[in-house]
Amino acid sequence: MTQNRFPAVTEDSIAVLIDTFYGRVRRHPALGPVFNAAIAEDEWPDHLETMRRFWSSVMLASGRYSGNPVAVHRAVAGLERPLFADWLALFAATAADLFDPGPAAEFAAKAQRIATSLQLALFHRFGAPPEGLARRPAA
Repeated sequence: MTQNRFPAVTEDSIAVLIDTFYGRVRRHPALGPVFNAAIAEDEWPDHLETMRRFWSSVMLASGRYSGNPVAVHRAVAGLERPLFADWLALFAATAADLFDPGPAAEFAAKAQRIATSLQLALFHRFGAPPEGLARRPAA
């Protein structure tokens, strides 16, 4: 999509992003099997609405979302760290397809921060440095 992009983030544009993104997720070769195993067919409408509320809270500070994303993601079988890169790339590409460059970049930046936080919560081992960071040498 190169024309008729959303110039701003609104509740309606968030809904289009979420519906488009998760449609792509469900068909993605790596992400699809994990999401489709975690979310039953009849649960997808509720999941999409939850994600609309989540991104409304993130992007518009609407306060529409209340939940515990870490606990939800801990319960997902097959969720591995490399999937976050696929998720981020697909999310950024979908935002870029649907939004003008400014809002698309804002979505991508917030998604990156959220993914980093989730990865730390899900995969970091207490007492070890975060993955990719070396321990500081002892003084």
